[in-house]
Amino acid sequence: MAARTVIPINKNWQFKRANKGDSSYLAVSQFPTHIHLDLLHHGLIPDPYMGQNEKEVQWIGETVWVYRTAFPSPEVKDKAKAVLAFDGLDTFATVVLNGKTILETDNMFVSERADVTDLLKKSGDNELVITFDAAYLRGWKEVEKYPDHKWGCWNGDISRLAVRKSQYHWGWDWGPELLTCGPWRPVNLEVYESRITDMHSEIDVEDSLKSAKVVAHAAVEGSASHVRFNISLNNKIVSSETVNVKHGEAVATFKVQNPELWYPIRYGKQPLYTIKATLLEGSTEADTATKKIGLRKVELIQRPLKDQPGTTFFFQVNNIPIFCGGSNWIPADNFIPRISKERYYDWVKMVANGNQFMLRVWGGGIYEEEPLYDACDELGILVWQDFMFGCGNYPAHPSYLESVEREARENVKKLRHHPSIVIWAGNNEDYQYAESEKLNYDPKDQTADNWLKTDFPARYIYEKVLPDVCKELIPDTYYHPGSPWGGNDTTDPTVGDIHQWNVWHGSQEKYQNFDKLVGRFVSEFGMEAFPSIKTIEAFLPKGKDDPERFAQSSTVDFHNKAAGHERRLALYLVENIRYTPDPLEYYIYCTQLMQAECIASAYRLWKREWRGPGREYCAGALVWQINDCWPVTSWAICDYYLRPKHAYYTVKREMAPISIGMTRREHSKPKDKYTRVHIDTEIKIEIWGSNINLEDLTADCVVKAWDVETGRETYSQTVSAKHYLPANASTEIISMNVPVTKKNTGEEGRTVVAAYLYQEGKQIARYVNWPEPLKYLHLQKPNHLKAELNTARNAVELSAEVPVKGLAVECDDDNVKFEDNLIDIVPGEIVCIGVKGVTKDTKFTTQYLNMLS
Repeated sequence: MAARTVIPINKNWQFKRANKGDSSYLAVSQFPTHIHLDLLHHGLIPDPYMGQNEKEVQWIGETVWVYRTAFPSPEVKDKAKAVLAFDGLDTFATVVLNGKTILETDNMFVSERADVTDLLKKSGDNELVITFDAAYLRGWKEVEKYPDHKWGCWNGDISRLAVRKSQYHWGWDWGPELLTCGPWRPVNLEVYESRITDMHSEIDVEDSLKSAKVVAHAAVEGSASHVRFNISLNNKIVSSETVNVKHGEAVATFKVQNPELWYPIRYGKQPLYTIKATLLEGSTEADTATKKIGLRKVELIQRPLKDQPGTTFFFQVNNIPIFCGGSNWIPADNFIPRISKERYYDWVKMVANGNQFMLRVWGGGIYEEEPLYDACDELGILVWQDFMFGCGNYPAHPSYLESVEREARENVKKLRHHPSIVIWAGNNEDYQYAESEKLNYDPKDQTADNWLKTDFPARYIYEKVLPDVCKELIPDTYYHPGSPWGGNDTTDPTVGDIHQWNVWHGSQEKYQNFDKLVGRFVSEFGMEAFPSIKTIEAFLPKGKDDPERFAQSSTVDFHNKAAGHERRLALYLVENIRYTPDPLEYYIYCTQLMQAECIASAYRLWKREWRGPGREYCAGALVWQINDCWPVTSWAICDYYLRPKHAYYTVKREMAPISIGMTRREHSKPKDKYTRVHIDTEIKIEIWGSNINLEDLTADCVVKAWDVETGRETYSQTVSAKHYLPANASTEIISMNVPVTKKNTGEEGRTVVAAYLYQEGKQIARYVNWPEPLKYLHLQKPNHLKAELNTARNAVELSAEVPVKGLAVECDDDNVKFEDNLIDIVPGEIVCIGVKGVTKDTKFTTQYLNMLS
């Protein structure tokens, strides 16, 4: 028996419009590919990301496209078969080999296999032709076939609901409308007698963490009779066993004593064991399969709380409760095939370097490429994985349900070995959509067949099809019916997760009120900001000289897809800071400062509610979003080119292992219930410390204050000596009046307060609190502002003689990377921020709030 051979079919691919002659075939730009990449490669379309070119390429999504290649026949011995394996075809594809149709597809998210043993030519090349129909038009035809369904959605149009394709291809409130098609994942020709069709392992780590049981499974096609399983770590075999194949499956059980456990970042290492299955017929190796796994114990804890209603919603890994500060993830490009493995790693490295613990793979994109999950496994980033449904009322007719179940099975099988994936969720905001449209959803009705008769039939997908698949294939991984989901409705802050969009959307609350908008786990929230000036100039056709290079130009507006973004962004700007749209660089700075203040306040106030055992009142905050799919103004905290916005750095500070938080509250006491004049008012500051390390600590809390108008220091005291900060919790330190020299003179409104934690004389945390709104402050321009490179420390040293709000250090050279930024400066301090990629000739520029006043 010969070993299985895999022949990549990745050469000599060509493409054309379906209604053109053969002479119009052109070579593809790469393989795998998308149609836009190939047209762009040949100069047949303008770059859709430039200017307003998106409008000029809409015809592509309503056109039929053909791809073809030719390949020689391999040797296929008597008992062997030849199979064409398509890892991903986007989306409605008809596949023809040597003139015979071998496959028709309608789901972008599933792979396909076709036995072509009898179709391969004995000599000469085989012609493979794939015709891709227009998914947009096919979607509308599907909609018309089911007129009784109550079609409706947010973002895109309803044709997307009928098509199992990336939903963001129809456009979203951060992305363009670019209806792709093409062979977007590899195509291979496999020749074999026997093969391993699937390999996975069940992992059970004992509560004591001192041993683990690994049950390895290999599903087998063909006549091979044995499988040898090896488990290795660091290229050293830990255990090995050879077992018989019975009924198409081989199973081996291993006991690992004192396992090297996989931990989230900062809580331990990320060792990855390798399981290798070798399929044997006698001494002949027929096939092999390998997977990297992590041995870890993961639980989602939902239990009653002390002092508050509802239940917890926190992840516990290897018996350690985790506060999941993190981000939402959307596809990093509209054209997935051009995202390199290295780019995926760079993105996850950004998350890890930003002190974040979790990525949520959002349900309107794709079941992501393996390099994303591999990077999360390697770097210790937990993954919340959505199924691919988002913001709509999906159908549930029999053929659709069949396609969805197949999609779910295949993708769960493909991804279940990744230790980083700790939860699967049924959809993004579909229950929220059902509530907003008052669709028929009765949680008390637990008869699944009844759900199909309502105007919200997709409940059958989320509460029957998907959980059944997960229960069978990943019984130890928590399944969540949707996001948000839990409690009496999707906005219930006491059970499950919520999406907190009453800042920006909804009631447009002030972001200073995020403490009142808390939930047990906030899986979405956000604030928009402009990207870097370099990013804007990259999509303007004439760059720096483009006449559209101003904040309110039609092209700049075109690169912001959020409905009403002009009003919403202006609202939060005008409520909080003095800003001006010109020059553009300063306007960008203002939007990023405002976003940074907003997002940081959410992390700071919500992490305060991580108060220790029984008081895990908030256990997660996932900002919408970490990344972009094209150059755009959006909620992302890093733009398409991986350039951090300032919010990235404030999140990094708030999610540091040890941090200190502060907020101001006004307390008023009228003399009696009738007066409007005789009112005693106190402005108090509340200070707390967050220690999400696993060791208790004690620290001195020092508070200082300055008059923002004179720069004079007005207060400096150790307000709490040797304060106890228990491990993995936030702890209140002190509530005190804003320190002023004279009461009732309004000094509180111009007093800047800084709080520090010191351990054995070393500063371990720092936070500067300002009177708000910032627009009221009479900030003084510094005469001695310094941003000086200290080459010995690889750092930029920042200082000023007056309080400076939001000092941003920038550099034209993209190779220069800052480890921190947007620093609040107070007199008497030198703040160092790490920097990489500098030379002796590196030049820095600075911006700060009110610098133009």
